Amino acid sequence: MVSDSAIATVAALMVTASLPFYLYGAWVMIDAETVTWDVLVYHLKIIVPGLVLTTVPVASWMVPRLLDQLTGVAVLHALLGLQAYALLVFALTGIVRILQVKREADLYDDPDQEIDIDELHPNMSAWRGRLRAGVFGYVLFWLLAWLLGLYRFVLRYVLG
Repeated sequence: MVSDSAIATVAALMVTASLPFYLYGAWVMIDAETVTWDVLVYHLKIIVPGLVLTTVPVASWMVPRLLDQLTGVAVLHALLGLQAYALLVFALTGIVRILQVKREADLYDDPDQEIDIDELHPNMSAWRGRLRAGVFGYVLFWLLAWLLGLYRFVLRYVLG
């Protein structure tokens, strides 16, 4: 059977490997003058592997072992990670509505229209706020959980 330290190392490497996907995906959106459908699809092609690299070890190895490791640091690590995913869901509640309204206004296929996105729907600014807060919160809590996870990894498998 594979040792816990080998699995922990693979999990740590997978989660760490997701960071460049998140950073580059963010850069794609920040750098885009206009978010066309192609830019959005390209962005999703970048961040989805990052989400998979994080979620697979969390769901398959970390969560099932949590109850066996209920120390203060482990609980804090789990809460930070849970908060990250909660904020990701919060962001998705905004992006889904934004996608629907932009699709109806044909802003993905014809992005050169001179339309203020906030004028497309009375709730657009609230949805955009959800998206921004959710994405920022996800990244912030993901980073905190990642740093704490690396700390736990070093204590348990490198020094321990």
